Amino acid sequence: MNHTHTFTDSSSTRNLGLEKQPPLAWLAILTLVLFSAVCIFGGAAGILRTAYVILSFAVGAFLYVRYPVLYTGFTWWIWFVTPFVARLVDYKSGWDPTRFMLVSQYLVTLLTLHTFLKELPKSLRQGSLPFVLAFLGVFYGFLIGVIKTTPFTAARGLLDWLTPITFAFYLFIHWRDYPLYRRTLERTFVWGVLVTGIYGIIQFLNPPEWDLFWLVSTKLTSMGDPEPLKLRVWSTMSSPAPFASMMLAGLLLLFTSKNFIRIPASAMGYLAFLLTTVRTLWGGWLIAFLTFITSLKTRLQIRLFITILIMALCVIPLTQIEQFSNTITNRFETFSNIENDDSAKVRQKIYEDGLNSALTNVLGNGVGNTFIVNEKGVLEPIIIDSGILDMFFTLGWFGGIFYLLGIFMLFTQAFQYSEYRFDSFMAAARAISLGMVSTLVGNSGMLGMPGMILWGFIAMAMAGHKYHIHQRITK
Repeated sequence: MNHTHTFTDSSSTRNLGLEKQPPLAWLAILTLVLFSAVCIFGGAAGILRTAYVILSFAVGAFLYVRYPVLYTGFTWWIWFVTPFVARLVDYKSGWDPTRFMLVSQYLVTLLTLHTFLKELPKSLRQGSLPFVLAFLGVFYGFLIGVIKTTPFTAARGLLDWLTPITFAFYLFIHWRDYPLYRRTLERTFVWGVLVTGIYGIIQFLNPPEWDLFWLVSTKLTSMGDPEPLKLRVWSTMSSPAPFASMMLAGLLLLFTSKNFIRIPASAMGYLAFLLTTVRTLWGGWLIAFLTFITSLKTRLQIRLFITILIMALCVIPLTQIEQFSNTITNRFETFSNIENDDSAKVRQKIYEDGLNSALTNVLGNGVGNTFIVNEKGVLEPIIIDSGILDMFFTLGWFGGIFYLLGIFMLFTQAFQYSEYRFDSFMAAARAISLGMVSTLVGNSGMLGMPGMILWGFIAMAMAGHKYHIHQRITK
């Protein structure tokens, strides 16, 4: 199966399925959507618990083989909406504590492992060593996990760690078609910000019954109270942090888009992003924004300032509405009152308790092992709210160093590129990934959705660089 196509070849563009919408691809996607809707609203939601996993994987596999670019867009949307679909099913058919449906997004993404293994030997000459190092670190953690837990538990944990790396490798290895993937990601995230942003605002003002049912069933007190105006927005995703991670990326990409819907998307997106009240991701967005704007040449910066002004005129009035302003203002005030902030105190305690244990745990607990033996010889759950600590807890010194070395090499390379001055998407992609890396201090931003953002966008920056180099050579 050869996924290598050339952007300048019009026939390959058709094969990738972006310029001419392939009816078979959309038929497959619509089949999944309609089947899910019929099951949920036709009284057969329970069937969907297994059928959704199988069907989404089948559609993903079909797109992966026949329409690689559409596959990437489909994969992102599966990440965006699967938790929402799972909540609907739970509401209709009863609570499922296993959360089995959520494996769908991982399985669809794991298809890229085929590309990773197939392209690995020759990819090293193209600069894929950082991905390989991170892969080795995670694989080591998986082996430790198998020893310390069970193969099934370790395999489930492996999905969180591995899928962002293989998906990023997939984007990188298709650098010849960078413009097509760039356009797909822009379109996917602009619409994603609009759709999930609107739903997030509705969720805050008048939370649907299935969201309240889910919140009560999970007993997640950190998500707020199951009442209007009192919960933290998580939109169609599984918690505020993954949603805020997606919004961090999408809101930056709005600056690179020329689609008219970027204006309403920015109004809905920024408001929903603020209503997540995830301060770590707010800080990550600020770092990403400053990195992005300083990367561009003056002409693009002027155009960007005009866009920012228009967006601000749409967003600021909304944040002053009483229903929203209280929540947002109260959360911002905690920045100047950290010593009295419960969340900050809890995180500080985790660091104090966890830092020594993480750094002295040479072998690591292994992927999927969420328990540790305390001083009394009793198993207790590991509570980690830091990506850095999580790496060493899980992967140990050996795996953690390999994983961090991979990330370090990616960013060392990415900050040497010069194409950011004229390619605003590349600039945004690097900025998004750097913003996500900055959140690792207070968030496990390398797993699941946050990991997809971190790894996926730095891979796009690398792909853009290789594409532009190739264009200069062939001209």
